[in-house]
Amino acid sequence: MDLKGILSSPQVSSTSYDKVIYFQADRYPKTAAHIEYAIDKGKSAICTIDCDGAEENRSQSLKGIPTKKGYDRDEYPMAFCDEGGTDVDIEYVKPADNRGAGSWISHQVNDFPDGTKILIQVK
Repeated sequence: MDLKGILSSPQVSSTSYDKVIYFQADRYPKTAAHIEYAIDKGKSAICTIDCDGAEENRSQSLKGIPTKKGYDRDEYPMAFCDEGGTDVDIEYVKPADNRGAGSWISHQVNDFPDGTKILIQVK
């Protein structure tokens, strides 16, 4: 879904977020596909940063989801988002793609304080 499509959806308006992150699908294709899939299924395209809640969110989101040899359990919305935790979408993704994507996103939001609303746009 492109930015125009996201902004025209009833749950997102240009005043409902503070920043936009353009997630690089060509660098992390499996994670990008998961983000798009989860948003298409109704998960929020907006992430409200909540770094203090990340550990608890991760614990809730991965509870009961078995590990799979050679794969990470990718969660969307991500654990550092207030929208993370229970009722997230989980996909099995190869570690290089998932961890690279996690590191990249981390660097994008590192300077934003908790409470910042980020629109995630896959590009």
